[in-house]
Amino acid sequence: MRRLLTSLMIAVALVNSAPAFAMQTVPAGNRHAEQPDIPGASVRRTKGTKSSFDGKYEKVHDLLASDHELMAKIRKVSSAYGINPIHVIGAIVGEHTYNVDAYDRLQAYYVKAASYAGESFRFAYDGENVDDFVARPQFAACKGKSDSYTLWSCREDIWESDFRGKTVGGESFPNNRFSAVFFQPFYAGQTFGLGQVNPLTALMLSDLVSRVSGYPKLNEKNAGAVYKAIMDPDISLAFVAASIRTSIDDYKEIAGMDISGNPGLTATLYNVGNSRQRAAALAAKNRSGGATVWPEENYYGWLINDKLDELKGLL
Repeated sequence: MRRLLTSLMIAVALVNSAPAFAMQTVPAGNRHAEQPDIPGASVRRTKGTKSSFDGKYEKVHDLLASDHELMAKIRKVSSAYGINPIHVIGAIVGEHTYNVDAYDRLQAYYVKAASYAGESFRFAYDGENVDDFVARPQFAACKGKSDSYTLWSCREDIWESDFRGKTVGGESFPNNRFSAVFFQPFYAGQTFGLGQVNPLTALMLSDLVSRVSGYPKLNEKNAGAVYKAIMDPDISLAFVAASIRTSIDDYKEIAGMDISGNPGLTATLYNVGNSRQRAAALAAKNRSGGATVWPEENYYGWLINDKLDELKGLL
């Protein structure tokens, strides 16, 4: 039922967005005067490494400021995807402030990526490969969806509605995200590389990245190729830009809102994901009339808007 409601919400938003309201530009800056609460997991992870959020922010800022090769790559990939490079900077800064520590230089990311080369990975849960799992009859509605973004979004919706935290055919499934259960074989919540891209996100964006950047399309049956894509800094940056481009497009097409002038919002969506569902929920609120409901930044995006002048100085 939840999958059906989500799908209907998105479909109705797509059909009605044009007549319901003209395109609106989301105001710059933060909607919250104070930074929203930072999740406990991020706090514990940072304390565990005997560092601080301020220290981690300064470290990634210094990396970007000193690595001219990396900044050139960010500007180039941003141009390819038609976005301002400040959005890519915001995503990288947010990830390395709240989730991981930045390396001292770009070359360290290449070295880390090389350490995964040749390793044998597969996407599975409890012995079942994900390609066998999505062949179950519950996923029949996803057949015929040729674009990787709509295909894997559909599969993720079905996981949420039909499997997450439920017992199906006598088998119990974890009450956790699809990406954490099937796509992170080392430990739940792990992401990788310069952009900290999730393997499921990479599969979703594979067609767009292949079309714009020319990289080979990814396949869930070849987990090693997925990890290479998200670990290699050059390829990973394309997925970061593609994710931001997709979030901007989703909000335009579904919610009738242009968020491209608010890097805190694109950073928020990079952090939380599910831009289609979030845009549809926002569109539903605004169809009810009354004052316009604007999208809001989370703790991660709040930092980017708060530090925006400083981050723009990197460009």
